Amino acid sequence: MLLKKQTVWLLTMLSLVVVLSVYYITTPPQKGNDLASVEQKAKKQLDQSKAATSKIQDKSGKTVVSTVSGDDAFTALRMQLDDQRSQMKEELQAEVASTDLSADKRSAAIDQMKKLDETAKKEEVLETLIKTMGYEDALVRADGENVKIIVKSQKKHTAAQANDIIQLAKKEIGETNYVAVEFQPAKQ
Repeated sequence: MLLKKQTVWLLTMLSLVVVLSVYYITTPPQKGNDLASVEQKAKKQLDQSKAATSKIQDKSGKTVVSTVSGDDAFTALRMQLDDQRSQMKEELQAEVASTDLSADKRSAAIDQMKKLDETAKKEEVLETLIKTMGYEDALVRADGENVKIIVKSQKKHTAAQANDIIQLAKKEIGETNYVAVEFQPAKQ
């Protein structure tokens, strides 16, 4: 009887070591205060640019096209999106590693992590496809059924170009309720 208890205890401890090792290996390194200042600067620039935004809606009323300026805001938004995803993954990994969680809840957390990865891949593919359309850069953020796309371009943009991007987004990401496209002028 004592041998079985020791075996169970040993296997439990080994399992815990393995889970913690995987968590440690997959966790990205922590970033310092520089990132926080960049995020604050990006939020300020985004708020300022939203004040000077022009909007056009398509026939369904679900699409927004606007213009934003600032190269730093584009980079900061990409970093902010990456940080949010990393934080969500860390939280889900902590849930999976928790011994108090039921098997169903662990499975749901694992499914959500897979969904995050799939969404990130779809966003990356869509960004690449938009770049092949002749634009300098693109940032795609998909959140459930809402998709926000920021396109960097030196060219003048039209509602037809925005509609092409919207149709591409619906094809690649799937059916969405709301797609917003922002054109950001590239620095020359």
